[in-house]
Amino acid sequence: MTNLPPSAASLRGAVDLSSLVNPAPPAAAPKGGGASSLVVEATDATFSSILELSNSVPVLVEFYGQGLEPALTPLVTEYGGRMVLATVDGTRNPQLVQAFQVTEVPTVAAVIAGRPLQLFVGLPAEDEIRAVLDQVLEVAKQQNVTGTVPVADAGAPEAEPVEEPLPPHHQEAYDAIAAGDFATAIAEYQTAIAQNPRDALAVAGLAQVSLLARLEGTTVDELRSAAAAAPADVDAQLAVADLDISGGHVDDAFLRLLDLFPTLDADGKNAVRTRLLEFFEIVGAEDPRVIAARRRLTALLY
Repeated sequence: MTNLPPSAASLRGAVDLSSLVNPAPPAAAPKGGGASSLVVEATDATFSSILELSNSVPVLVEFYGQGLEPALTPLVTEYGGRMVLATVDGTRNPQLVQAFQVTEVPTVAAVIAGRPLQLFVGLPAEDEIRAVLDQVLEVAKQQNVTGTVPVADAGAPEAEPVEEPLPPHHQEAYDAIAAGDFATAIAEYQTAIAQNPRDALAVAGLAQVSLLARLEGTTVDELRSAAAAAPADVDAQLAVADLDISGGHVDDAFLRLLDLFPTLDADGKNAVRTRLLEFFEIVGAEDPRVIAARRRLTALLY
């Protein structure tokens, strides 16, 4: 079943952002063969490099396993380097299986500019798959993800992806995130927004890196224990909601804060409302979970 949203604005959601707090090792080298530069094997430990690659070219993510082998390599090759295929063994990478909500294999998704996009479960007919891949390229174009990866000849050195340059403050923010300097990344996104309040990518980027900054130096046990011990403590509940969002548990985060909201004073309600609006940017305005949560928040406000 295909679930391709109508615009680039909906590319938010499920991938576990907490993996970016401690940069993972580089992804495994591409597999051999004439199209070797177009296919990589991805794992829980290396997926952050796939997120980085997706800023240059759209990356298809094919989950396989249970006696099945990846099947999309020939189709990806037809696109001449305009997209890359990351294959994931669904039996050995539980974090990615959870993040992409995989219930059976094969399941195929895409990642564009670091954001996931569910495509289909099972393998439709080739012409249907091509139609979906064409839409992926169109969405990538809307996101200014228009680089290419030259197809490597057998035995030839592999070329780096050709990237379109990012706006200066976006590039500075990406570089700061890669260096673990979240404060600088936040400042760069804030500057970009000050220069162009309609810069939706900067707004979403600011929300994501702010989340990473808040989670830096914390542990799961620490946050969950604090929230359990103080169910009425706004800061403790906001912190564990951050944790839920970072791990893809979107409904849990929304429910926690929306249930807490009516019990709070004016300051507490403002803090929860502000955090929910950040979460809506991270998950995406067109996500059904955001639509439902925004509707409930509006009802609580008025």
